[in-house]
Amino acid sequence: MSLHPTIQTVTDRIRNRSSKSRGDYLARLAAAAAAGPARAHLSCGNQAHAYAAMEGDKPALLAARAPNIGIVTAYNDMLSAHRPYESYPELIREAARRHGATAQVAGGVPAMCDGVTQGQIGMEMSLFSRDVIALAAGIALSHNTFDAALYLGVCDKIVPGLIMAAAAFGHIPAVFVPAGPMTSGLPNDAKTKVRNAFVDGKATREELMAAEMASYHGPGTCTFYGTANTNQMLMEFMGLHLPGASFVNPDTPLRAVLTDAAVERACAITALGDDFRPAGEVLDERAYVNGIVGLMATGGSTNLVLHLPAMARASGVLLDLEDFDDLSQAVPLMAKIYPNGLADVNHFHAAGGLPFMIGQLLDAGLLHPGAKTITGKGLTDYRMEPRLSEGRLVWAQGTPATLNDRILRPAAEPFAVTGGLRQLTGNLGRGVIKISAVAPERHIIEAPARIFHSQNAVKAAFKAGEFTTDTVIVVRFQGPRANGMPELHSLTPTLSVLQDRGLRVALVTDGRMSGASGKVPAAIHVAPEAAQGGPLARLRDGDMIRLDAVAGTLSVLAADFDSRAAVEVDLSANEVGLGRELFAAFRNGVGSSETGAALVI
Repeated sequence: MSLHPTIQTVTDRIRNRSSKSRGDYLARLAAAAAAGPARAHLSCGNQAHAYAAMEGDKPALLAARAPNIGIVTAYNDMLSAHRPYESYPELIREAARRHGATAQVAGGVPAMCDGVTQGQIGMEMSLFSRDVIALAAGIALSHNTFDAALYLGVCDKIVPGLIMAAAAFGHIPAVFVPAGPMTSGLPNDAKTKVRNAFVDGKATREELMAAEMASYHGPGTCTFYGTANTNQMLMEFMGLHLPGASFVNPDTPLRAVLTDAAVERACAITALGDDFRPAGEVLDERAYVNGIVGLMATGGSTNLVLHLPAMARASGVLLDLEDFDDLSQAVPLMAKIYPNGLADVNHFHAAGGLPFMIGQLLDAGLLHPGAKTITGKGLTDYRMEPRLSEGRLVWAQGTPATLNDRILRPAAEPFAVTGGLRQLTGNLGRGVIKISAVAPERHIIEAPARIFHSQNAVKAAFKAGEFTTDTVIVVRFQGPRANGMPELHSLTPTLSVLQDRGLRVALVTDGRMSGASGKVPAAIHVAPEAAQGGPLARLRDGDMIRLDAVAGTLSVLAADFDSRAAVEVDLSANEVGLGRELFAAFRNGVGSSETGAALVI
């Protein structure tokens, strides 16, 4: 199948837009790779420090003929998804020895749980943690003693930050090692009903707590299709996981052999062998286009519209919102995973999962089959799925047909002919909306604005019974410069209850919503942000706003709008408390959400 014309057009546009930045990046990568394995250039004192604690591995390290693999780990047990990583370093060291190599933990990176910080002050540092992770991983790898790197990370900002670091160290190979989703617990729709009932005063806090604990109940990624699981999908579409590895549960025999195989693959693709696959060559414009295609086909997280441009810039590739919009118009929505449906990622995986989906998209000409990956044959390898045969890992062809068409459908018979994200432009700025879970009759909302400067103020107005008519709720001064661009996901139950009462409601914000954005239309990431005098700062209560996801527009219908002065607010309360004072340089230096809200690139 020839490549779909939109895929080709968007790829060519990205390649042309990025020609200078990508050329400069590849030149730096080539110079670093040409210097050869770094350990050969270390002094005896350097090496003595690096190997002092390595006991039986010292002879191999000193010989410098066997690969030395650096482990960058985001382990902590605050994140259920990262809890399995506690035992990985020793497993990886043992596997490396079996495969004729050595491995060392290069360093750890922070990993915060957005589930813990939703609606809390800590969420104001969540997005910035991505850049902190990139910086921390850079410090870990700066020892310059590694021939490849294994990255242990799953969740929201962790994978994007690790990709930014992998791109900065793009002269060595990068293999991402997943930990897998927790087993299915209380269904997500049942949990949501209890949340909404609690907001509406119809459930007790004890009932709410019981539902939450039954849903989030063990080690592994949360099972809804939010940012963490979208990250895992992305690593597979971009060729940085082993095929079919993303959604195998933790602490299973298959998970264990996949981790061993990831180590083996990292050892095989260093410059010391004959199949050198540096990360910078994998992370080209084709990889990012393939990743965006996966985002659209699965109805994935809106957070990736921020993260992908930041990740891409780290490897010299320049993405724009128009790329997401054009690809969304060409790629069918093939999956229904909560919040876009009732199934969780375990059900999606059982129905055929990523091997089926990637095969379908390849056959439809919607993916670059020849994009470089950590495997041998490009993305066509990712039609395969891993299985155990007498305790050994084997690769089998993925299912040729979906095993549950309520969850996963062929590209020719999708849930929707377009993907789940749209660019919005108009006199209120530029933003995005996720519509894959929004009913078609709510794709256009026209209603008076109600202006707020915090999500807590919205909740207070709801509790006071102030929302009785159709309303566009505007929460401004939530952008990266204002307060770090927190997710506003804790508004979801409030907005859902209003919608369930029969009101036509929408959210407009320069902040983020969530990777699990649901059924209420939300125009998010609106730029320029209010804190920089963007159009949202000129809105007033009662202004008529039109959000049109069909036409891709976001406008205020006020004749005097352009002549108004922007409102200024006191943001000093966002500058101190729970570590926020440490992030002043981030708030002052961060880029626009349109280019990924990044600081370090």
